[in-house]
Amino acid sequence: MKTYLLRHLQVFFYSLGQLARTPFASLMTIAVIGIALALPSGLYVLIDNIQGVSAGWDGSGKISLFLKQGTGDKGAQRLAKKIRGMATVAAVDYMSPDQALAEFRRLSGFGDALDALSENPLPAVLIVRPTANADNPTNLEQLLNELRQLDQVDLAQLDLAWVKRLYALLQLARRGIWILALLLGLAVVLIMGNTIRLAVLNRRDEIEVIKLVGGTNAFIRRPFLYTGLLQGLAGGLAAWGLVSTVLALLTQPINELASLYASRFSVHALDARATAVLLGAGAVLGWLGSRIAVSRHLHDIEPK
Repeated sequence: MKTYLLRHLQVFFYSLGQLARTPFASLMTIAVIGIALALPSGLYVLIDNIQGVSAGWDGSGKISLFLKQGTGDKGAQRLAKKIRGMATVAAVDYMSPDQALAEFRRLSGFGDALDALSENPLPAVLIVRPTANADNPTNLEQLLNELRQLDQVDLAQLDLAWVKRLYALLQLARRGIWILALLLGLAVVLIMGNTIRLAVLNRRDEIEVIKLVGGTNAFIRRPFLYTGLLQGLAGGLAAWGLVSTVLALLTQPINELASLYASRFSVHALDARATAVLLGAGAVLGWLGSRIAVSRHLHDIEPK
C-alpha cells in the first residue's frame, strides 16, 4: 500500500513538472476551462442574488387579512398572537383602522374627501408574513385558505399571480443554468480530450519504448490522468477567481444603487459548498476528458 501511494505521489509531481515545462499551453488550456466553468457559476450566483432580492421586496408573499367591522384592538391582537403560532408564519403586523385611514390618505391624495366622512369605513388589517420555506405559490395558497377560515377575518387577500410568475421565472432560469452547465461541461471534456490526445501523440515514441520494456497501459495512462485532473482543478480555481473578480468590481455600484432605494441588499459570492462543487467539477471533468482520450489512443500505439 505504501509503495502504491508513493508511486501515485511520484506521478503527481511528475505531472506538475510536465505542466510547468509548457507554461503557455497549460495556461491557455486552464483559461479556456476557467471561462467555460465561470459562465454557469456566474449565472448561479446571479440567480441566487436575485432570489435574495425578491425575498426582501416589500410585499413579497404577504397576506392581508381585513378583519370584520367591530373587531377591537384587543381582539385583533389576540388573533395576531394566534396566527404567529402557526408553523408557516414568520411575523404578523397589526394596522388599526386609524392607521389604515392615515396610510390611505397619504397614498391616495383624497384628503379633503376623507374629511367629509362621518366615520372611518376602513377595517383593522393584519399583515401576515410567511416563513422563507413557505414563500412559494403552493404553500402560500394553502396558508391563505387556512387564514380565510378564521372567524374574525372578513377578507384574506394575496396577489398570487406575480408570485407564481416570479417563481416560474426562477425555475426556468435554474433549469437553463443546468442545461448550460451540462453543455459547457461537455465542452470542457472535449477540450481536455483534445489536449491529452496531442500530448499522447507527442510522446508516441516514449510510449512505444515503455511498452517494449513491459509497461502496462495503466502505468502509461496514469500521468495523463493526473495532468487532466490538475488542469481541470486549476480551471475550477480560475473560474472561481473570475466570478469573484466580477463580483468585486460590481459590489460598490450595486451597494450605491441599493442605498438610493434604502435597501440593505448586499451582493454575496459563491459559498463554501458551491466553491467545493466548482473545484470538484473541474477536476472530474478534466480527469474524464483525459481518461476518454488516453483510452482511445493508447491502444493504437504499439511497438513496431
